[in-house]
This record gives sequence, structure tokens and C-alpha cells, in this order.
Amino acid sequence: MPVGVICNSLAIFFGGIFGVLAEKKLSSELKVKLNMVFGCCAMGMGISSIALMTYMPAVIFAILFGTIIGICVHLDGWIRKGASLMQKAVSGIVKGPENGMDSQDYMNTLITLTVMFCASGTGIYGSIVSGMTGDHSILISKSILDFFTAAIFACNLGLVVSMITIPQFVICVILFAFAKVIFPLTTPEMVNDFKACGGFILVATGFRIVKLKDFPVADMIPAMALVMPASWAWCNWVLPLL
Repeated sequence: MPVGVICNSLAIFFGGIFGVLAEKKLSSELKVKLNMVFGCCAMGMGISSIALMTYMPAVIFAILFGTIIGICVHLDGWIRKGASLMQKAVSGIVKGPENGMDSQDYMNTLITLTVMFCASGTGIYGSIVSGMTGDHSILISKSILDFFTAAIFACNLGLVVSMITIPQFVICVILFAFAKVIFPLTTPEMVNDFKACGGFILVATGFRIVKLKDFPVADMIPAMALVMPASWAWCNWVLPLL
């Protein structure tokens, strides 16, 4: 049973609801400063994952070509459409908070949060480990941060934050279900490079959260699918020639 996945999804869902209910009771200063802290946490988690990297050329290759693929297929645009549909569905039921955000800033923040919840290396790796070994500790630990992250962002974005639970749950359950097929095909080096790739995306996400640089985090997602094959190819095809 995907206990860790369920725990993580519920943390995001109830965190969003809590944020909407507590929005008027939280000061603007608290929200702004906590957003900065969440950005710092995301970058810290990313840096710790990058430190595990085994084959740097393979990871860099995956990130560069994965981003190119994301841009070519307009992945950012598709995610924006999905985020817009979620927002419209929720706004038809519950009116979001009056936050003063313009539509562009609102959508950029929503996409950043969606990528952070759905495509982080910690979440993906945690789902695979949970399915393969039954160890749910990674996802349960992630749930603590995700609850408070969802709560603070829901103060500005509204109940749509809780809707991110849907794609997040689907992605993690699929990874959980196929873990027994995926994990035996990997090596420790491939797993470390996979974590490192997710770490780069988390660092980019952190920069977006603190609004220092608008990295194309949505377009970087295909790198997660390329990094393990690239790591294997580098180890078995390239290194023997060097």
C-alpha cells in the first residue's frame, strides 16, 4: 500500500485548505518571510542532492537536452493550461483570496509550486523507494515541508493549491506501482545521478520561489527521464574509451 504517497498527497491537500482558512490571520510579513525560507529549503534540498552526483557529464547532458525537449514540445505551455483549468474549476466553486497578484505572477507561482510538488527528485525517488522496499520515511519527511509550503502558498493562490494533489498523486502512484520494474534495472550511480538531476530542478525552483531568477523549471522536467539512461550510457559506453 502506498502509505508514503497517500501521506504526502494528504499533506498538500490539507495544507492548501489550512492556508485558505488561515489566510486572514497570517500577517503579510510572515507570508513573505516564510516564502523566502521555503525557497531556501528547496535550494538546500537541491544542493544536498547534487552533491551525490557520480557522472557530471551525463547529468549536464540530461538537463540540457531535457530542457531543449521541454521547450520544443512547449511543456511549460501545457502545464500552464492544466494549471489554468485547475484554477477555473476551483474558482467556480470557491472564490480565492484577494491577493493583488497579476495573472502572470499568479500563474508563474502556481507552475513553480506544481513542479515543486510533482517533479522534485525527492518525491520521485521517495515513491520508487517506497514501492520497492516499503520504506515510506522519505515521503513522510517530505510531507512535513509540503504541508507548510502548501499552506503559505494557498494564502495567495487559494484552494487551487489543494488541487495539485491530483497530478502529484497520479505521478507518485504510477512510480510506486512500477518501482519493482524500475529499481532492479538501476545502479547506485544511476540513482545518485537521478537525485542530482532532481536537485538541479529544485535549486531552480528555489530561485523562482524567492523571485531571483525565472528559471524554466517546467521545461526542465524531461531531464528526469533522460538522466538514468544517460548515466548508464556514460558508464558503459563513454568511460571505457577514456
